[in-house]
Amino acid sequence: MGKKGLNKKKRLAKAIRKNKRMPPFIFLKTNRRVTTNRYRREWRTDKLHITDEE
Repeated sequence: MGKKGLNKKKRLAKAIRKNKRMPPFIFLKTNRRVTTNRYRREWRTDKLHITDEE
């Protein structure tokens, strides 16, 4: 990670945070209406295409 720029590191960190499952208390809070994380990404197929610009 040493050669990556700060903007790229921030975007990668955000992608890591988004890729987690829903916490169990959300199921209880919504009566199981919300069960999945719609931002979930599969590392083999869904690529991020993040550049170090901006």
